[in-house]
Amino acid sequence: QVQLVESGGGSVQAGGSLRVSCEASGRTFSNYGMGWFRQTPGKEREFVAAIDWSGGSTYYLDSVKGRFTISRDNAKNTVYLQMNSLKPEDTAVYYCAHGSRAYWSGSYYLTDATGYDYWGQGTQVTVSS
Repeated sequence: QVQLVESGGGSVQAGGSLRVSCEASGRTFSNYGMGWFRQTPGKEREFVAAIDWSGGSTYYLDSVKGRFTISRDNAKNTVYLQMNSLKPEDTAVYYCAHGSRAYWSGSYYLTDATGYDYWGQGTQVTVSS
């Protein structure tokens, strides 16, 4: 059973930075892609960023490119999302997601929620103007 524990959310003013983390257990972390999604009330969950199992490929929502960076530390079984130059429209609950197939890569797979089979509990990020 995979468990994902997120941390690091909070409140920040526009232009500020936050880093959210997700520690995974239950599978060989280094074999799987990981992703971050976000959701606001009344809207569907939205892809934000993903990193493949090797760490060699990353994918981003267009509106966060150049501001957000996803990374992974396989020794700590942890994936990170560094968020800089935050905007009020980045306010959401951010969810960590665990890829469903080992060694799969590619944007088609990692940028869609169907490519993931386990989800974290979510962490709130609030950006005030």
